[in-house]
Amino acid sequence: MAVSLADTLDSREDWQEEALCRRYENIVFFGDDGESELEKQGREARAKAICKTCPVLEACLEFAMETNQKYGIWGGLTSKERASLKRRRARARRVS
Repeated sequence: MAVSLADTLDSREDWQEEALCRRYENIVFFGDDGESELEKQGREARAKAICKTCPVLEACLEFAMETNQKYGIWGGLTSKERASLKRRRARARRVS
């Protein structure tokens, strides 16, 4: 039985059905342009707390890394934290 690209992509994203973030409004994970730094810190802490208990945390993070998500909390990390992780992974690959 042949597997199509569409089937592969669908199965890769099945994890999203189990994601806890689906129970919350997007603003919890992506914020608002008008939020203060204090509001942003609180929102990000709340989003990360949700992610910490999510059964698909690792799949979410890998999806964000593979697709270069530039905004929001994915896999429990901010965009800056994901960029830092990406650099650390690249350095580790060069050293190995």
